[in-house]
Amino acid sequence: MVSKEMENVISMLKGFQESAGEITIVKVREGMDQLGKMGKLPKDVKCKPVIAGNVPAEWITTPNSESQKVILYLHGGGYVAGSIASYRDIVARISRVSKARILILEYRLAPEFPFPNALEDSVAAYKWLVSTENIDPNNIIIAGDSAGGGLTLATVIKLRNEGFSLPIAIVCLSPWTDLAGTGESLKTNGEIDPFISLEIFEISARNYLGTTDPFNPLASPLYADLQGLPPLLIQVGTSEVLLDDSVRFAKRAKDSGVDVRLKIWKDMIHIFAIFAIFTPESRQGIEQIGEFIQQFFC
Repeated sequence: MVSKEMENVISMLKGFQESAGEITIVKVREGMDQLGKMGKLPKDVKCKPVIAGNVPAEWITTPNSESQKVILYLHGGGYVAGSIASYRDIVARISRVSKARILILEYRLAPEFPFPNALEDSVAAYKWLVSTENIDPNNIIIAGDSAGGGLTLATVIKLRNEGFSLPIAIVCLSPWTDLAGTGESLKTNGEIDPFISLEIFEISARNYLGTTDPFNPLASPLYADLQGLPPLLIQVGTSEVLLDDSVRFAKRAKDSGVDVRLKIWKDMIHIFAIFAIFTPESRQGIEQIGEFIQQFFC
């Protein structure tokens, strides 16, 4: 049973869906921006713009952030929406519980910049952290949600393929791992997920992929060779269309010898942790993220 606060969030999201009319990328971007404006950052959160490997980014820190402990955060939004501004709240909360600095990336979005532009940006930012900022990979975690979760996995897979030093761990919140859309939960949860509809899924996939095969492992990490990936936390809810993207990826990764912690939250919606300003479940989800990260940032 969800809290009254989460029930209110679900009702709010359903209201947005019902009033949206025709779904367009402009509307998706506006919706993500509205989410970002709902929370006001505490005064002790510091935000500093930076260019990370030619990619606009922002350092977000809290008073207990250790300068040499870094999380590279890749925001969600279906590869077509989302921004630093729309994710400062959850990133600041993760910074606080992880006691780390967070670099949130303004990677290029489709359709203006389809695959592999976002991946090129995330890889460049990670290499900048290691080579220019001199951060030890053993002190870096890559994290992301939804499309950013899929991009997180694709980034680590590409780095591994190139023989580059990998981060110490990975955190994925409701990751989008299968742009081919073969997961059963796309259908079974289509009527109960208030945050992401099948229509938004299809629009986002089409615009990000362009002419790319949806089974390309760097676009859909579910189909990649997963051997050698760092320890991985996946957090997902039972009421979201991308549930199977998490469950199937976790199984494939575990079968490949990866240390996977799959945390399935009953009745939770897509990226439920993003609503921490409103709901106790979201705040508990962020605490779980912090506990995982602290195992590596000790």
